[in-house]
This record gives sequence, C-alpha cells and structure tokens, in this order.
Amino acid sequence: MTITKRNLIKVRRVPDLLVFATLSPIMFVLLFRYVFGGAIQLPSGITYAEFLLPGIFAQTVVFGSVLTGASLAEDQQKGLIDRFRSLPMSRAAVLVGRTLADVTMNIVTITVMMLTGLAVGWRIHTSVGEALLGVLLLLLFSFAISWVMAFVGLNVRTPEVVNNASFIVIFPLTFIANTFVPTDNFPAVLQTFSDWNPVSALVQACRELFGNTTPGLSTPDSWALQHPVAYVLLWVVLLLVVFMPLAVRSFQRVVSR
Repeated sequence: MTITKRNLIKVRRVPDLLVFATLSPIMFVLLFRYVFGGAIQLPSGITYAEFLLPGIFAQTVVFGSVLTGASLAEDQQKGLIDRFRSLPMSRAAVLVGRTLADVTMNIVTITVMMLTGLAVGWRIHTSVGEALLGVLLLLLFSFAISWVMAFVGLNVRTPEVVNNASFIVIFPLTFIANTFVPTDNFPAVLQTFSDWNPVSALVQACRELFGNTTPGLSTPDSWALQHPVAYVLLWVVLLLVVFMPLAVRSFQRVVSR
C-alpha cells in the first residue's frame, strides 16, 4: 500500500499523466462517434454510441496497462529500483503497488469515459449490479494485463522500448476485434482470430452487462463470445498465474545485478 500511495502521489505531482490518459480515449469516442459512426450500419434497437462505448472501455484499459511497464522501466533507468533493493520489504511489493496504482487510475479513467459516453448518447439499460460487474470485469482484465506489461518493463532498458514493443501487440488485439465494428464482414482468418480474442470477449461481456445489445446484433458461434464473462475470467486467471511469478522473478534478477 505504501508503494501504491507513492505511485498515486506521483500522478498528483505530474497530472499530465492522468490528463493525457483520459484525453486519448475521449478523442477516440468523439472521432468514431461523429466521424465514422454514420458509415457503420447497425440493426435497429441500438445506437452506434451504445455499440461503441464498451469497445472504448476495453481499449482504454488495455492501452492504460502500458503505463505499468513504462513506469517500471523508468524507475529502473533512474536507479529507483536499486534504492528499493536496500529496503526491508517484499520483492513483490514494488510490482503489486505499481499494478494497484494503475487499477486506481483506471477507475478514474473509466468514470470520465462513462460521463463522456452519457454526453454522446450512451446509456446503461441493465441493473446497477450488472453495470458494476461490467466495471469490475474491466478492472480485473486491466490488472492482469498490467502484470504482462510489468514483465515487459523489467526486461527492457527504456520506457520508449516498452511503448514501441507493447503497441505492436496491443494494436492487433484491440482493432482485430469487435471493438468498433461488427465482425460479420471480416475475412475468415481475421474473424476467427477476433472470435477468440480476449478483448472481443471483454467487449461482448460489457455490452451484455450494460445492456448495449439487441436481438438483431449477431453473435458469433464461438464458445468465447457465447460465454464472454467466463472466457474473460479464464484469461485473467491465466495471465496472473503465468506473468505474476515471471514478473517477480524478473524483478529479483534486476535487483541482484
């Protein structure tokens, strides 16, 4: 909790981090809602704003995880990790504190995104409990992805490398998905990838939990999108089981140099 507090104080002292983390998704909302929305045909019963916002939420938490890796790379570059090494503390504390701080930032970002969505026509049509479950699912997925980025950040030397390496993976995950458009017209290979893409399942789960679906909006036959909540939770468990120990081991290797 001390490391979490330290990272949140840093955000308060460098508010640009939070400002630009929220401005980017707001830009995506306005761009897709008003520039591309009119060209995308959806069945009656759902507006493009309601179709779009769950995708923007998912994209935002995935993109936000890059901050975890970049911050750890920066701490390593500036020698802060070496200072932590001299303290009587758990080796996992630096990583847990960093990922929890980023989850806290995602809560703020998602709140801003929801307010923006309400302004452009997005609405929640389910109960408060289902809506909160949708937010919780977004935060769980962001927490799991943050551990992947933590592993990356500890194995490169500069924040710039983290950004470049991460976006090579993140862009296909967020764009070859049902994030912004229905996948009916995707080529067969891309449609199969999209159907089993965990980001697609996260988006589908949020659409269902927020009530942003309609019977006319087709859902692929893949098990992943027929049971999106379960599929996302499986990915959360898998990523944490694999990357938490890998990240802690990488941290131990870094501090033992």
